[in-house]
Amino acid sequence: MTAPGSAPRAGDAQRLAFDEVPGAEIEAADLGSHGWPAEEIRRVGYQVVDLIAQYLTALPAGPVFQPVPAAQVEAFAAAPPPEHGAAPSAVLDEFARTIAPYPFGNGHPRFYGWVNSPPAVMGVFAAALAAAMNPSVAGGNHAAVYVEREVVDWFRRVLGFPAGSMGLLVSGGSAAATTALAVARHVAARRRGWDVRAAGVQAPPGPGAPARFIVYQSAEGHGCHQKSVELLGIGSANLRVVESDAELRLSPRALDLAIRDDLARGHVPVVVVATAGTVNSGVVDPLDAIADVSAEHGVWLHVDGAYGGPAILTRRYRDALAAVARADSVALDPHKWLYVPVDAGLVLVRDGAAMRDAFSLVPPYLRTDDNAAGIAGPPWLSEYGSEQTRPFRALKVWMTLKQLGLGGYRRLIERDIALAEHLAARVRQAPDLELWEPQGMSIVCFRYVPERGRGKEGKAGADGAALDALNRALLEELQLGGRVFASSTVMAGRFWLRACIVNPLAEAADVDALVDLVREVGGRLRVG
Repeated sequence: MTAPGSAPRAGDAQRLAFDEVPGAEIEAADLGSHGWPAEEIRRVGYQVVDLIAQYLTALPAGPVFQPVPAAQVEAFAAAPPPEHGAAPSAVLDEFARTIAPYPFGNGHPRFYGWVNSPPAVMGVFAAALAAAMNPSVAGGNHAAVYVEREVVDWFRRVLGFPAGSMGLLVSGGSAAATTALAVARHVAARRRGWDVRAAGVQAPPGPGAPARFIVYQSAEGHGCHQKSVELLGIGSANLRVVESDAELRLSPRALDLAIRDDLARGHVPVVVVATAGTVNSGVVDPLDAIADVSAEHGVWLHVDGAYGGPAILTRRYRDALAAVARADSVALDPHKWLYVPVDAGLVLVRDGAAMRDAFSLVPPYLRTDDNAAGIAGPPWLSEYGSEQTRPFRALKVWMTLKQLGLGGYRRLIERDIALAEHLAARVRQAPDLELWEPQGMSIVCFRYVPERGRGKEGKAGADGAALDALNRALLEELQLGGRVFASSTVMAGRFWLRACIVNPLAEAADVDALVDLVREVGGRLRVG
C-alpha cells in the first residue's frame, strides 16, 4: 500500500486506500491520468505529435473523403463504456486505427465542401496548450481572460468598431447570432419600457393586441438566424424574408417597405440581418444602403460575416465590406476563413453596456469595472453572454494571428479568391458547364449541362428537373469517389454544384481536377 498523501507513480499497479474516504479504493493508474511525471508526458506527447504530423502530411495522398465502414459504425455503437483503463499507447493505437482514417475531409487540398478549412498547425498546438491550462474563461484575474479581450479588440479594430464595443469568442456563427439578437431584442424592448428579461416576449404591456417582434433577412440569409429567433421566443413566423435583387442581395427598398408596413401595424422591428458573403454564392448585401434604412427606422443591424468577414483584409473586398463598421453587431468565424481549428466563432457588439445589460445577473450597482490587483479581474466575460463555463478558445486565434499576422492572412485569403476566379474561368470555358453569376468571394456555383441542353429550355424549362437529377447523381459519385469533394445548393429553384475554397493547401491543379472530374463523371452519367 502507498502511504496516504504520497504521489502515485505512473504505471504503478498497486491499489491505494484512502483513510479519509472509508472503503474507497483507486488504482494508481487512475491517479496517473493526472499525476504524470514530466518524462512520461513527453514520451506520450511525442507519440501524439507523431500522429498529428503523420495525419496532416499524409492527407494529400489519401482519399478526400471515405465513409466510415459499416462494421466500424456498428463497433462504435455496440461498444460498452470501458470498465478498466488502458495504456496511453493502446488508446493512441486505437485512435490511429479506427478514427484517423475516416475524417470529414476538410484537411485535404481538394476539399471544397461547405465552409470548412484545414486547421492551421499553430492553432492545433494552441488547442493542446489551452487544454493543458484548462481554465474556465468566465472571468477572473488570469491570462486567458486578457487574451480573449485582446483578440476581441483586434477584431474591433479590423472591422472599424468604436472603443466601448464588446465581444466574445463563442462556438460559431449560430451562437454569435443568438447572442447578438438577444441584445437587439433587449434594446428594442427597453426602448418601449418593457423588461423582456423579466416579462418574456409573450405578453408585452400596452393596450390592444400584443405587439410582435419582427426580424428581417433575405432568402439567402443563413438558417442560424431562424434558429435564433425561435430560441429567443420571437418565433419563425415573425422572421420576414425580404425580397432580393437579381444578384440575390437583400433589397434596401424592399426592406424599407417591410419595416414601414410593420410599424403601421404596431409591430416592433427588432433587427435587420445583412450578410457579408452569403454561404450560397458569396455575394455581399449592399451594406451601406441597408445601414441607412436601419438607421432611419432605429432598427438594430446585425451583419453575418461568419464566412466572408475576413475578406475585409483584402484589396478586392475592403470597400464592399467597409460598411460593416456601421453595424450594431457582427458575427465572424475565425474557424472558417481564418483557418483556426473548430470551434472559434466571434460576436462583436457596438454597445458593450447593452450587451452586459442583456445577460448579466449582477445588479448594475454591484458591478465592478476593474479589479486588476485582485482575484476578480476585469468585468467577467460571462456577464456578456449565455455561457458560464467558457473554454480558452481565444488562444487558438491569438497564436495563429501572432504567427501569420494580418498581412499573412491577407495573402492567403486573396489566394483563395484567385483560385475561385480560376475555377470560374475554367467553368466559363467548358462547353458542358454552366456558371452561376455573379461569382462571389471564394465560392463558385456551377453545374453540368450537356451541350444539347444549353439552350433556354435546357437551363430553366422542360429539362430543368432532369438536369437537377443528373447533377445530384454526379455530386454523389464525386463525393464518394474520394478524388475531390464539393457540396451543393439550390438557387433560383435549380440544383447547383458548389465549391467553397477556404483552403491554403489547394493549388490550381487541384481545382482543375474538380472541373475535369465533373465533366468526366457528367459525360459518363449522361450516356449511361
